[in-house]
Amino acid sequence: QLQLVESGGGLVQPGGSLRLSCAASGFTLDYYAIGWFRQAPGKEREGVSCISASGGTTNYADSVKGRFTISRDNAKNTVYLQMNSLKPEDTAVYYCAAGPSVACLFYRTGARYDYWGQGTQVTVSS
Repeated sequence: QLQLVESGGGLVQPGGSLRLSCAASGFTLDYYAIGWFRQAPGKEREGVSCISASGGTTNYADSVKGRFTISRDNAKNTVYLQMNSLKPEDTAVYYCAAGPSVACLFYRTGARYDYWGQGTQVTVSS
């Protein structure tokens, strides 16, 4: 069964940090671009970041640039999203998704992503 599982979410104070993980089972992530997305209550899904299969190319939404870092460890079949300087507006359910190499061109919309995880809740609040 092909599956993506996110973990690492939780409650954190403003200014704090979290590291999200996206682990794959049933397939290898080596040849997939991986995107992170988030959806806050009452809002549309937002593309946060994407990393190419090789890890050589990364993209970030303007809202997280300079605060979030995406990385991958293909040996562990896992992609990470390091989130620093968190703000209340970062509160959302965060999803990872896998797609073909061109998927990073569509990370803002989520188009061309074939596999999606169930999401992990991130809450930034004092």
